[in-house]
Amino acid sequence: MKFEIDNLPVVFPYDKIYPEQYKYMCDLKRTLDASGHCVLEMPSGTGKTVSLLSLIVSYQQFFPTKRKLIYCSRTVPEIEKALTELKRLMKYRIESAETDEQREKERAFTGLGLTSRRNLCLHPQVSTEKKGHVVDAKCRDLTSAAACEKGRANPGSVPLCDWHEGLNDMEPGSLVPPGILTLADLMERGRRTTTCPYFTIRRMMPFVDVIIYSFHYLLDPKVAEQVSKDLSKDAIVVFDEAHNIDNVCIESLSIDLTRPMLDSAVRSVTKLGEKVEEIKLTDASKLQDEYAKLVQGLQDADADDNEDPIVSNPVLPEDLLKEAIPGNIRKAEHFVAFLKRFVEYLKTRMRVLHVVAETPASFLQHLKDITYIEKRPLRFCAERLQSLIRTLELTGLDEYYSLQKVASFATLVATYEKGFLLILEPFETDNATVPNPIFHLICLDPSFAIKPIFERFSSVVITSGTISPLDMYPKMLQFTPVVQETYPMTLTRNCFLPLVITRGSDQVAISSQFEVRNDPAVVRNFGSILIEYSKIVPDGVVAFFPSYLYMESIVAAWNDMGILEDVWKHKLIFVETPDANETSIALENYRRACNNGRGAVLLSVARGKVSEGIDFDHNYGRAVIMVPYQYTESRILRARLEYLRDTYRIRESEFLGFDAMRNAAQCVGRVLRGKTDWGLMVFADRRFARSDKRSKLPKWINQYITENASNLSTDMAIVLSKSFMRTISQNTNENLQTGVSLWTLEDVLKEQIRAKQLEAAGHEPPSVARMEIDDQEGYDYGDGGIPDHVIAEADLEI
Repeated sequence: MKFEIDNLPVVFPYDKIYPEQYKYMCDLKRTLDASGHCVLEMPSGTGKTVSLLSLIVSYQQFFPTKRKLIYCSRTVPEIEKALTELKRLMKYRIESAETDEQREKERAFTGLGLTSRRNLCLHPQVSTEKKGHVVDAKCRDLTSAAACEKGRANPGSVPLCDWHEGLNDMEPGSLVPPGILTLADLMERGRRTTTCPYFTIRRMMPFVDVIIYSFHYLLDPKVAEQVSKDLSKDAIVVFDEAHNIDNVCIESLSIDLTRPMLDSAVRSVTKLGEKVEEIKLTDASKLQDEYAKLVQGLQDADADDNEDPIVSNPVLPEDLLKEAIPGNIRKAEHFVAFLKRFVEYLKTRMRVLHVVAETPASFLQHLKDITYIEKRPLRFCAERLQSLIRTLELTGLDEYYSLQKVASFATLVATYEKGFLLILEPFETDNATVPNPIFHLICLDPSFAIKPIFERFSSVVITSGTISPLDMYPKMLQFTPVVQETYPMTLTRNCFLPLVITRGSDQVAISSQFEVRNDPAVVRNFGSILIEYSKIVPDGVVAFFPSYLYMESIVAAWNDMGILEDVWKHKLIFVETPDANETSIALENYRRACNNGRGAVLLSVARGKVSEGIDFDHNYGRAVIMVPYQYTESRILRARLEYLRDTYRIRESEFLGFDAMRNAAQCVGRVLRGKTDWGLMVFADRRFARSDKRSKLPKWINQYITENASNLSTDMAIVLSKSFMRTISQNTNENLQTGVSLWTLEDVLKEQIRAKQLEAAGHEPPSVARMEIDDQEGYDYGDGGIPDHVIAEADLEI
């Protein structure tokens, strides 16, 4: 399909388009034309990715400036999915090109995806490692500038990577042919040509039109400095599935230290000292040269660095000090003694048996009083360690991982005063008796990490299917969007049914509030919901809990009550665990059980792997049961709430409500992956009955929650669910969708004419007017859904 949006020719790779997709593309174009930022929420399963790519690629190909697209997603499957969608789009654009010149232009368009070495490595030994930092360290041993120089000068003297060496004779801009290559394509090409997929992508980045990678490659200063520093300022940045972008920003500037890490750091410092003494005897000129460079200034010392620094600076680019390293840590032996003193101080602090919370200024003052370590040398700690490791040409850098963490901790705590807090927790839980201390250096302000992105790039798009309420993101991330929109879902028939269960069949209120969540009657009612839905729902049912700890306690209680046995009569039960491999096996078996007709229940955790990256389309998820809860006892969360209240005037209840709702929406959104899919969304908590809470859900979910379906008992919810499933199982006529929830080119042209007529008459364009959410009390979300009179007349006999 080809059509124009404000004189921009858009190529869409399907014969029909959803109304939401068209409106989404119109708002996206407005954002790009204004060179501004936007926040857009589009319903799950309505083709957000293909809409984004179609509009932006059309924009890139039409305008001569050809701005690069930086597309950020969260997980490797999502990166691969976006690359596959882009590949399909470009194939369609080539086929539908009208002239040979256009066809050649489309063929020259290049797009690649980037992920970690662990996912792309082809080296037979290195690729067997499971931990990412170990793979990184072993790769650097084989590919560092020093190793390559020695190995090429004297073949066989040091081991080198054949796949990395295979790139040396190739031109940087022609390592891969033009076109779109998925991660799987690059791996296959790497095996065939003996070239490294990871370094192929890294070296091709300045030459491609689209790069798709993880949030961290842009937001985490440790990674961004290596990977994204050369990207042009006129690039278009997209953060897809960005509902948790504030948490990613905070994590990128936060560090946790444990006692085992400090013990490992002590061993690393000792080894570093021995290496310094050894090189003094064998090649003292190296240390003298390094000292001379450091006297001149750090910039000169870094001038000959290779494409992958060993220890990256954890601070943001604007906070880097452009001056020489302090004299008291320039000499290698002085710096080693400095590190040893700092690590011993941290170990002493961890002997405390009560919780300590302090500001960086307080920490630095105490450090100075005890050890006489000044703030200024601490700021250079990460860079000085990088310089020393490079000078000593160390290998086996995974052994220095903990020391690198300590150096990053030192640099961060000495660089930032406001918006950071140190919390020392001596015990894992409040009831624990054996100390297992963790020293948290936490960033409280997500705007710190993303501020350089908004300042550097002209257009930043923040989008997701569950990003309501929209106005919270500009507040937290401190930016002004030119467009801020949420889109309803157009349906010819309801393909999902949201239900709010507030009480059990025994009329006991259902809630996961801290005071009542372990009450036996509440636990039993949660169990009865699961039993009843496992009886009536075909194939897969997914239940989400607020935390692993709460899920374990509930499952143990259900086992004692005999509830699990009742569920097992109808479906198998699988449980998500913190271990990624165990969860992958559980998911695989869950899918098998759904496919072979046995049916299964998957017990998962909100904010876990399953809620964030796994789609339960069609038979894999016919019902989602959501038990929302935000752990407000967390000291880190309490500190963040206090900071948001004092700095941005965001009330605690406002943020907690927003956080609970976005996670609930993300979990229930897993059940619906398209307009041909269907499922039940069960909100099992009386707090959802309150309209002020419900109004924070995305509009596309809220518009189908009727008043009578927002305050149900378990038995009433089962009746409505049965009625819904009987209706939805009837075959639908696709012709009924055309013109309503599915547009042809003719419908698109009609919409454009209507919009022009409204604009000529002086009305606000529909792309804006239709979407404004009325926050006043009494706003009607009841359009669509099961009508109230049908619910009132429903047969209550089960």
